[in-house]
Amino acid sequence: MQFETEAGRLYARDGEGRLTAEVTFPQVEEGVVEINHTFVDESLRGQGVAGQAMEAVAALLREKGWKARPSCSYAAKWFRSHSEYSDVLA
Repeated sequence: MQFETEAGRLYARDGEGRLTAEVTFPQVEEGVVEINHTFVDESLRGQGVAGQAMEAVAALLREKGWKARPSCSYAAKWFRSHSEYSDVLA
């Protein structure tokens, strides 16, 4: 799946422009974001799309040298299961 990014948001749309996946991460202080929302359309659930989105967000944060505070329950669980990204956590 190909994701697009904008300030505080990573998302994907289908061919009709409908939102199919999203992770939001507003900046809460200099170099720190809060991952506060994940969404995957029902048609894609159970296919690993949320995990792909989280991996893309973690890679983006690592590239920018930013840290994350996951308040979204899915994001918090994902980071607990993916210790290779622990360096991204604030």
